[in-house]
Amino acid sequence: MTSVRSGSFRQHSRSYLDDEILIKKLLLSHDPDRRRLNSETLLSVVENIMFYATTSEEPVSDEPVNANLKSNIGNIELIESPEPLVHTIYKIAHEMLCKCPGKGDLHTRTMALFDLLGSHRWDAKVALAIAAFATSYGEFSLIMQLRPHIPLAVSVANLKQLPSNMSMLKPQSKALRLLFKTMVDLTKCIIEFESLPVVHVGLEIDNLAAIKSEIYVTAYWIIRSTLVCSSQITSLMAMKPEQSNITTAVWELLSLEYMLSNIYSHLRPLVDAFCRQREVQLHQKLVNLFKKSHIDNQDVLWMLLALKDDLPLKDGSTQEKLGVSELKSKVVLLLISKPDLLPLEQLFFLVNQTYDHPHREKVEGSYAIIWVPISFSEVWTAAEEKRFNFLSNSMPFYSVRQPWSLNSSVINFMKQEWSYRGEAIMVVLDPEGTITSSNALDMIFIWGSRAYPFSLSRENELWDGEQWTMQLITNGIHPILTQLVEEGRNICLYGSENLDWIREFNAKMKDIKDAGMQLEMIYVGKNNPDEHIKQILSFINGEIQSNLLSFTKIELFWLRLESMRRSKSRLGNNASTESTDHVLAEVLALLHNNDVNGWTVFGKGLSTDIVRVQGDEIIRCSNLFRQWGENVARLEFIDALRTVLEPPLVEGPCDHTQVVPYSEGLRQGDIVCHKCKRLMKKFTIYE
Repeated sequence: MTSVRSGSFRQHSRSYLDDEILIKKLLLSHDPDRRRLNSETLLSVVENIMFYATTSEEPVSDEPVNANLKSNIGNIELIESPEPLVHTIYKIAHEMLCKCPGKGDLHTRTMALFDLLGSHRWDAKVALAIAAFATSYGEFSLIMQLRPHIPLAVSVANLKQLPSNMSMLKPQSKALRLLFKTMVDLTKCIIEFESLPVVHVGLEIDNLAAIKSEIYVTAYWIIRSTLVCSSQITSLMAMKPEQSNITTAVWELLSLEYMLSNIYSHLRPLVDAFCRQREVQLHQKLVNLFKKSHIDNQDVLWMLLALKDDLPLKDGSTQEKLGVSELKSKVVLLLISKPDLLPLEQLFFLVNQTYDHPHREKVEGSYAIIWVPISFSEVWTAAEEKRFNFLSNSMPFYSVRQPWSLNSSVINFMKQEWSYRGEAIMVVLDPEGTITSSNALDMIFIWGSRAYPFSLSRENELWDGEQWTMQLITNGIHPILTQLVEEGRNICLYGSENLDWIREFNAKMKDIKDAGMQLEMIYVGKNNPDEHIKQILSFINGEIQSNLLSFTKIELFWLRLESMRRSKSRLGNNASTESTDHVLAEVLALLHNNDVNGWTVFGKGLSTDIVRVQGDEIIRCSNLFRQWGENVARLEFIDALRTVLEPPLVEGPCDHTQVVPYSEGLRQGDIVCHKCKRLMKKFTIYE
């Protein structure tokens, strides 16, 4: 028998080879190219196979597979490989099963497998070898399980000369299961070690060379163990199992399992310490990376997204795999969220504001959205993967192709340095990889593509040029509403949970409209609309037949107002306080309005003359409108409303004169005196 390592790592002696010579030979066979394999996913498939192959004595039932064991090997592939994954696994399995043990000792056959696997990384070598064995053993187990029930299985088993009585093989199956579990545990150690190219990232790990040596020898013993396990299958061919043969086989498997367990007990702490040290150094490297200036965004994006995959991105429109080089010279918006992304109405609104926005053509190709989904569980669930695959294939922007493979240091960096807590954020990187906004999501909900390049300075610039208008309040929610605003129509937004008030208010407004006043009535419910708002909407649509917005659109209305509040708060300047910022004050007034009898907001197009009135007051005002009779149709609505809201400054006769420029004088309607609140007589003056 041969040895493994010194100390607790060396439990056996080898007469023909010591570890240093073994490592040199292993390295001579190791010549990896650019092909890549998701070893972790492949290993989960293998565990699934062996779980059923070694624990089920009954035929396969119709019950669903355990969700934690579900895997789809169709999603696993060898990237940049000259042959598909299935061919590689077949060649390895053929090498294991079809080479007679008598034609070469176990070490020679093991090294032959290393030669066959020379183009692969260390984690891929062991994962592929285990997969090849599991495939062969799974086929054997499947035939034996189906044999009592399906004639086809009987014929195949007879042709392969498999034993008819499997009950005697239970001890052997149990020993094989124990050995395989230890092999998988060791393989996971290698996968964890190989998950980050330490040299390429420039980390300085203590005793890295020594850990690598342990990894090489461990890989050797895992692959050697697959040959021993495979021999268990071939030994069953054309043989009646006797107790002595089974006892020998069980002893061989248990001895090997004991040896590998000792290797694991030594290797596991080394890998854990390595991972801890790697996590700390990588986190600090990321922190330092964002403190430096760069000529482009490639180093930053590579560290964030491409540590494990040269093609980490997927285009949702074409399903094409992409590298970070596709993002060079672009503003990159990292949309970080849970695997379910956003509520559907918000998701559609995001797409509308970025890809369907009228301003989009002006900035086409200048920016890219990358969805980075992060699960808060240690392992992605099948439901999360299904949701991610559906959304990533449906959305027009890019996404991380295999988000479950993102480096844990990168995920922790996003949580700690970017304050990601589960609610979606959008971090903006300029073409040089510098963070220009910690969260541009609200900016996009408010202004869409107009917010390009989505920086904090652009956000300030947009607010500096913004005023409280009907356009700001309603922009992008509904195309017809947008058109009404652009046409300069009088708009009334109103909200309430009181059906009696809604009936009365709409009746009053109908009287005013019947008198000739043009007015569009839009019901917007309340902040955080619920089922009761849905019922009110049904009533309005059925009885009043005057509403434009659906429940989803109402949710977007309040989403934009909440985005305005957050945007103002995030800027954090002295001007953004309720007492000095008119826009913020109006936003907060709507968000926090709890008046039982509702509220109204009246405005017109781009005019800053916006009037907000509480429910009882607007009923009183609408009664006063009737006093003007036929003049109502000729009034500017907002002027008329202010007339009844504000008491007159002059009692009795008024001599106030107001000169209106000719261009503005062409407009229809009369003017209300702001002093006496009466209609003004119109005269024409020639200069």
